[in-house]
Amino acid sequence: MKDAATPGVVSREEWERARADLLVREKEHTHAGDALAAARRRLPMTPMEPVTVAGASGPVTLRDVFEGRRMLLVYHFMWNRGAAHHKQCEGCTHSQAAMTAAVSAYLAERDVTYAVFSSGPFEELLAYRDFMGWGTPWYSTADSGPALATRDGGDLRCYLRTGDGVFQTYETKWRGIEAMLPTLQLLDLTPYGRQETWEDSPVTVQLDEAGSWWRRDGRPVAQWTRTDKSVE
Repeated sequence: MKDAATPGVVSREEWERARADLLVREKEHTHAGDALAAARRRLPMTPMEPVTVAGASGPVTLRDVFEGRRMLLVYHFMWNRGAAHHKQCEGCTHSQAAMTAAVSAYLAERDVTYAVFSSGPFEELLAYRDFMGWGTPWYSTADSGPALATRDGGDLRCYLRTGDGVFQTYETKWRGIEAMLPTLQLLDLTPYGRQETWEDSPVTVQLDEAGSWWRRDGRPVAQWTRTDKSVE
């Protein structure tokens, strides 16, 4: 990075004019996002068939996962069955790392429960959650059937509980889950951005493939906050 290009240098007055011009576009982007969110809230919903997941207390219904709240937000964590901790998904680990107990508490204030589903065996999921120091409720969908199936994982889904029914209201994947990745949104504010090959960046900036930097020395980056044990 020492030889990277830098932004042009201008006076404070010139900088403030350029910043003011960009602010107009940022506000337009914010208002467009508000309109998109309004349209999202107007999507119809579709009923979920009865389905169970496996949690700390054994099999429970999808309705039970709501923990008495009206809404449920579920992240589907990609799982490599039988693999060691350092071989689990770096992308899903990155997504989950920001979902702290405090975030879940704020969601709960708006009547939303946050949970993680995965197709792995519950004992493996619990071991990984505890290794990472996370408190989020995790559930195994290994025996849940097709109703909760995703690609391999990485999907975010929303449900609503009303009367005796449970309904799916929304789902997203790929870059749609970036709301869970404040790391990326903060990097977007910096002069070099995410430093990934798809971005419009200064040509002399070292660029990496998208997501390739989420793993370091054989581990998802967040795992180095939990251990100093090296891996091959």
